[in-house]
Amino acid sequence: MKLAVVVPIYNEEDNLPELSRRLADACGKVEGAEWQVIYVDDGSADKSVELIVEQRRADPRFTLVQLSRNFGPYPALSAGLAHADADAVVTIDGDLQDPPEVIPDLVACWRSGGQVVLAARRSRRDRGLRRIGTWAFHRAFGLLNDFSVPANTGIFGLLDRQAVEEFNRLPERNRYVPGLRYWIGFDRRVVYYDRLDRAHGAPKQSLRRLVHLALDSIFSFSYKPLKLMTVAGVVISSAGFVIGVWYIFKRLLGYETAPLGFTTLVTLVAFLGGIQLIAIGLLGQYLGRIYDEVKQRPLYIVRRREGLAPSHDVGQEPHVAP
Repeated sequence: MKLAVVVPIYNEEDNLPELSRRLADACGKVEGAEWQVIYVDDGSADKSVELIVEQRRADPRFTLVQLSRNFGPYPALSAGLAHADADAVVTIDGDLQDPPEVIPDLVACWRSGGQVVLAARRSRRDRGLRRIGTWAFHRAFGLLNDFSVPANTGIFGLLDRQAVEEFNRLPERNRYVPGLRYWIGFDRRVVYYDRLDRAHGAPKQSLRRLVHLALDSIFSFSYKPLKLMTVAGVVISSAGFVIGVWYIFKRLLGYETAPLGFTTLVTLVAFLGGIQLIAIGLLGQYLGRIYDEVKQRPLYIVRRREGLAPSHDVGQEPHVAP
């Protein structure tokens, strides 16, 4: 069998030597596998590319796709999947929080019939605001998503050849890879593992980037925010109508009605105005993503390849070799 491991890299010079060693050890334990590691450099500003090229000189099974700038982890991952020509493709982060030693378990699950193998975190060691934010995102995504996606799953996992080809046909630019991987269907299996601390350095994804990825994930897979705003509008309008009719009847029946005070008016206006602004903001989020899709800009631009043939672009029919 042919096995490919796709690893997006962004400023990981401290982790690359250990990562390459552990990937080689893990892939070497897969019986009967002809393996290949595809490093996708996502515009690194350190010595990551030089280390990858040096590793390739020592072992040609390590290859490189260098992007022209930093496009983000999901476009980089998509670039790697587009270049992967293997029976099974493993996707994994380059910070060693996802242990490469789990790769043989993923392959074993694939050999037993699973076409999409998800690596679910049994435990994790994130702390502070990042841990709280991750927990909140998975809960919100589970509630708002229009279909069920297992919680505590990231990009770590395995895709069968057929699943990779179908994934590469997906055309959207704002993409949440774990959701798209689950959306394509096929026979899904789950392998549980313990997520580790980052081996070296600080996390490369800022809080702002993580919030942006979370919004992309929710708005790409759910219309429930729009539906909730519609329901809120109907409820508030109905309540206002009932209150208006109540005061009209009291006036017609001759009861004393105390005039509404300034504080009450300000509160109502602020509340209704806030609801309207939230609704407009939600519409803007969806409209902005529609604008990105209409522009049809490429998801990524490849600057350099080492050891790989040109790939078929993401979002088109899969390339069939003669």
